[in-house]
Amino acid sequence: MTPAEALHQKAILIDGLNICAWDRAIFEEYRAGGVTAVSCTAAVWENFRDGMDTIGQWLRWFETFADLIMPVHSTDDIRAAKARDRTGIILSWQNISPLEDRLDYVRIFKALGVGIMQLTYNTQNYAGAGYQEATDSGLTGWGRELIDEMALAGVVCDLSHVGDRTTADVIAYSTRPVAFSHVLPRGLLDRPRNKPDDLMLGVAGTGGVVGLSLFAPGMKNGNDSSLADYVEAIDYVVDLVGEDHVAIGTDFSLGHPRPGPFLEWCNLDKGRARKLTEFGSKPVRKPRGIERIRDFPNLTKALLDVGYSQDRIVKIYGGNWLRVLAQVWEGGPA
Repeated sequence: MTPAEALHQKAILIDGLNICAWDRAIFEEYRAGGVTAVSCTAAVWENFRDGMDTIGQWLRWFETFADLIMPVHSTDDIRAAKARDRTGIILSWQNISPLEDRLDYVRIFKALGVGIMQLTYNTQNYAGAGYQEATDSGLTGWGRELIDEMALAGVVCDLSHVGDRTTADVIAYSTRPVAFSHVLPRGLLDRPRNKPDDLMLGVAGTGGVVGLSLFAPGMKNGNDSSLADYVEAIDYVVDLVGEDHVAIGTDFSLGHPRPGPFLEWCNLDKGRARKLTEFGSKPVRKPRGIERIRDFPNLTKALLDVGYSQDRIVKIYGGNWLRVLAQVWEGGPA
């Protein structure tokens, strides 16, 4: 066994965002890729009832695929998944739409396993503005109440698709670590979806993490990007915020065709109105060398090859997420 293989086998690897078409083949890829836990999108534009239906589906999957996956409600569950050779599933939202206008629903969904909620998905909602809103008016009064409720319930606030002003307001207001679960640095490619240095530093300043995405159009070489471009993005953010605040959040969407109804729905405002981006219908590739979940071991070798220590890789792969999840979910250190 090579040093890279040995490290990959022992490390806890947490993928901060997936939005795949889940089935046995995907869950088998998690095992093949050595993924210990993954944050799986359980809402984009859904309302309360649809959000509950999605959780019901996950409960059935936990029974059907119990040989491959298990639910995660705590950091101990993540460690148990590693010990049992399962992939732990963290249910997460890319929008707070299932709350509708009810702050008390936060605790209901947290009890059902939703441990991470993204404040907005691309456009305006009750809490604030997404990055594609023409005018980012910042965190609303209701949004401040929501941040308080999430802190009490133990839910991580994700800011990946949130507008810059709203993001800055949340960073200033939150008493708990916040996260960018799946982003890329604007310092390497100036695109609105990528995040500027000051906001990544702000997230780190809360004690949070910046999860680096495999979304090739957000890298300087676009769909021609390679694993080396992804390593460059990791390097950039490590240099900026430090190795204690960098994580992985791939944004894999395996099984959803482009063009295809699901990703096209995701890229409409509220799922029904104006088209927000072309990414639901145009080709989007992952960087060469890490096109699939099963390719994760290639990243381990690449990071070792550029001089990353084993300790640094262990932090980036799962240690930093474990610390943040423990602080938010359980109110203490990992």
